Amino acid sequence: MSNSKMLEALNVQINKELYSAYLYLGMSSYFERVNLKGFAHWMQLQAKEEHTHAMKMYNFIHEVGGEVHLLSIEEPKQDWRSPLEIFKAAYEHEQKVTKMIHDLVALAIETKDYAANTFLQWFVTEQVEEEASASEIVQKLEFIGDVKPALLFLDAELGKRE
Repeated sequence: MSNSKMLEALNVQINKELYSAYLYLGMSSYFERVNLKGFAHWMQLQAKEEHTHAMKMYNFIHEVGGEVHLLSIEEPKQDWRSPLEIFKAAYEHEQKVTKMIHDLVALAIETKDYAANTFLQWFVTEQVEEEASASEIVQKLEFIGDVKPALLFLDAELGKRE
C-alpha cells in the first residue's frame, strides 16, 4: 500500500488530469464554433487522453488499497481568440503538467514509495510526447501566420489524428 501522502497527491493529480480534459474540451468547442473541425477533433482526442490518464491513476490508487477522493473540477478558460493562442496555452499547460508529474516522482522517491515511482515513469515518458506534440503545432501555427489556406491544410492534417 502506498503511503497517505502519496495517495493524497495522486488524488489531487486525478483532479488535474480531469481539469486538463475539461480544458481541451473547451478548446475543442472554440474550434467547432469557428468551423475548424480538424483542430476540434485533435482537441477532443486530447481530452480523451487526459481522461485516460486520470483513470490510470484512479485504478492505481485502488490497486494499492487506497481510496479515491474526487475533488471539484475548476472551470477552464473559454474565451479564445485564435488557434495559435489556444495551442500556446495547451503547450504551457502541458509544461505545468510535466512539473506536476515530476513533483509526484520526487515525492515517491522521498517517501520510498517504489510502486508509485514505477507507476509514474509511464507519465514521465508520456509528458515528453505531450509537450513535443503541442510545441510542434505552435511552431507550425507561428510559421503559417495569417495564411488561411495553410491554416486549412493544418486543420485537415490534425483531423487525421487517431
